[in-house]
Amino acid sequence: RVSLPDGDGGKWLDAHYDPVAGLYTFSSCVDLADLSGDGESRLVVGDLGSGSSGMKLKVYRGTALMSESTLLDLPAGLVAFFMDLHEPRIPAVAVASGPCVYVYKNLRPYFKFTLPGLEVNSLEQDVWQQAREGQIDPLTLKEMLEGVRKKADIPLSVRSLRFLSLETSDMDEFVQLHKQQPIRRQTVITCIGTLKKSTADEDGVSCLVIGTESSDVYVLDPEAFIILSKMSLPAAPTMMDVTGQFDVEFRITAACRNGNIYILRRESDKPKYCIELSSHPVGLVRVGKNVVVGCTDESLQGFTQKGKKLWRTILPAPITTMAAMDLPTRGFQAVLVGLANCEVQLYRDKNLLSTIKTPDVVTSICFGRYGREDGTLIMTTKGGGLIVKILKRTAAFDDKDSAPGPPLAQSVRLNVPKKTKLYVDQTLRERENGLAMHRAFQMDLSRLRLAAAKAYVKALESSLTPMSSSLTEPLKMNAVVQGLGPSFKLTLNVQNTAACRPVMNLAISFLYDESLYRMRNPYMKIPLLVPGLIYPVETFVECTSDKGISDIIKVFILHEGKSSPLLTAHINMPVSEGLTLN
Repeated sequence: RVSLPDGDGGKWLDAHYDPVAGLYTFSSCVDLADLSGDGESRLVVGDLGSGSSGMKLKVYRGTALMSESTLLDLPAGLVAFFMDLHEPRIPAVAVASGPCVYVYKNLRPYFKFTLPGLEVNSLEQDVWQQAREGQIDPLTLKEMLEGVRKKADIPLSVRSLRFLSLETSDMDEFVQLHKQQPIRRQTVITCIGTLKKSTADEDGVSCLVIGTESSDVYVLDPEAFIILSKMSLPAAPTMMDVTGQFDVEFRITAACRNGNIYILRRESDKPKYCIELSSHPVGLVRVGKNVVVGCTDESLQGFTQKGKKLWRTILPAPITTMAAMDLPTRGFQAVLVGLANCEVQLYRDKNLLSTIKTPDVVTSICFGRYGREDGTLIMTTKGGGLIVKILKRTAAFDDKDSAPGPPLAQSVRLNVPKKTKLYVDQTLRERENGLAMHRAFQMDLSRLRLAAAKAYVKALESSLTPMSSSLTEPLKMNAVVQGLGPSFKLTLNVQNTAACRPVMNLAISFLYDESLYRMRNPYMKIPLLVPGLIYPVETFVECTSDKGISDIIKVFILHEGKSSPLLTAHINMPVSEGLTLN
């Protein structure tokens, strides 16, 4: 046992430190539970061993190793949960490993649940059937499997992927060994959690929640171990936080491998909300109704349950692990963050409350009741060490904001003046006469729309604006009428408004009342229009009526040989001052 300085002003007592405990694990494989029903909590650890061997389920009581059981594969997660209502109330331990969940009761193997198999590619089955019947050799089998892998929507099985990675000399032996066996495609478990079944009691029966590599989330019945619910995610989940009750309402917050966080709810098998992060998450902890996420860009961020970002703070080093610190007796909730600079920092929201110095990089953190102490902090290190600290009963955390930002005075509410009598009377008037006021507003709005429509129609009929522009071609035209009558000179100024493209093969056509006017050239061709220049097109109009009336002459610009106009203008001709001479 070695005494360690906590570096935090004496808020923690050093209970135990064993640098050669040989514990290699992560926060997802550590839990605290009363496994004997005597009121003393034990430490349950899924030990990774060397990574290829030596995987064990270890149980500690105090500072001593109480028992250990061999695991067949690397543990992906470990949880303690109550699976029935039998007395005495002793929780079971579920260890997720590969495609299976191993359930231990009274520290003995009790049940094994295996994930359902995935759909196998039919083309892959056909190829292996041909190999089984001797129709193709191993080299042809490899070429056909590579073609299936590139085109098929369903991934290949592990057997085919392993075969494709072999050298040519080893292929024949592999085919002879495996060709008679049926093809199976099996997913593996990536994370595991618990969900209360019907009550929120601390010793209430809980369901197992499993996240898989195939991007599915399963909820298992705690007694029969059948699948109660299946939900799908856009990517494989790596971390989960579960809250609520399965029979009432629950919320599953899953951090996925695509860098996003998705929130699943009871009424839907698809994500309800999505939190998009700027970098991949490495830690996920729920504090109250908010979610705290640690990211690879050395930042700690807070979000609401619906994905709204609340705050963000920068950390001094990369995050190695995260865990929740919950003290119900004090009403205190915070987040413990293990860093790569051999520190464990305690945050409440974005405020740094405490810093603990450690002799090695921390790889797992677990806080809760250990033995008979409620505030126990248990940590394992990268070198396999075990650290146990106890929070002093006199410890007080100063919740001041150490991060730069707006001063606290900014959050103080302003002294808003009281409402005046005029404001109150106006509010009462609007409340009592709201229907009549709304009708009057709608009537005035309708009258305004009618007046605007009438003015628009009048402007179209009288051609108050002699300038017109085209929507399909970059053209603009301005008309000028000169003379007192009965002869008038009509000048059309045509301009190409394009930046660099000329316009060609255009013509001008006039439409008029032949009983009132006579034109020398009712149809004229326009030369090539260079961008930016104004081309005047002149013609003469003669009034043939002596009644002193006038009319509109319509001008159309169109492509030669086409009937649909590119540009249209209405010219309001003046009244002739003289008489027509025939």
